[in-house]
Amino acid sequence: MLSLKQHFDVFVFDAFGVLNVGETAIIGASECISQLKADNKQVFVLTNGASASLAAMPQKYSTLGFDFAPEEVVSSRLAAELAMQRISEEAGGNLLWGVITGGRSSPEDLPVNAVTLDDNQADYDRVDAIAMLSSLTWNDARQKRLRTSLQSRPRPLVVGNPDVVAPHESGFSLEPGFFAHQLIDEINVSVEFHGKPFQSVFELVRQRIDEKMKFVVPDKRIAMLGDTLHTDVLGAKAAGWSSILVSDHGLFRGCNVDDYINESGIVPDWIIPSI
Repeated sequence: MLSLKQHFDVFVFDAFGVLNVGETAIIGASECISQLKADNKQVFVLTNGASASLAAMPQKYSTLGFDFAPEEVVSSRLAAELAMQRISEEAGGNLLWGVITGGRSSPEDLPVNAVTLDDNQADYDRVDAIAMLSSLTWNDARQKRLRTSLQSRPRPLVVGNPDVVAPHESGFSLEPGFFAHQLIDEINVSVEFHGKPFQSVFELVRQRIDEKMKFVVPDKRIAMLGDTLHTDVLGAKAAGWSSILVSDHGLFRGCNVDDYINESGIVPDWIIPSI
């Protein structure tokens, strides 16, 4: 990956499948980040992870051995929280949110009035809007409660992680995007997604680039590195950025990625096995 560094001023890294797999850092990834910083390149993490609170997010990468400043970590959680604030304000500021956090954070971490949705059907039915931030503790019974409640009384649904699956050491987990699309298919619910490939998160990164850089960085001098075509590469192309697909650790590990590129028509600018 370092052989491409002359083409870019800013590198934006997906996390799962690029920097880490589950709770394990990918060999050589932290050294790559350190070398880019030593070469005066600006780096960011852009993750669809929304389970942890905004305050806890930078510490996660520090624990994995990465040297990212807090302002260099941008998550779909931030975009989702901003959307929740906007929806509440548009409704007069008195909405009660039902939040699905997977136990990694609490309603008190959010900038809105919220309760946790778990096994109490009454909570699903009484809230004014719903945010799915994590699927860590989600199951079929809870999905059924959510579907029944939304079918009976449609309400705003914000999803802070559009991913369908995520790579872990032992396989793949089902992510909020999977359950959201299930609801769309079954009851035609209206969902507001935040996270790659949706542009709200790319706009947040662009704002931070403009704040940190002393010159205007052309879009094509920004590289998005990720392990998926339909989130990282597609989102980067929509933003006008360059895209680098990392093939060996995430969604396409063990696969012939060319087959998926040909089938989808989503073509990255570069393909590398690892950073």
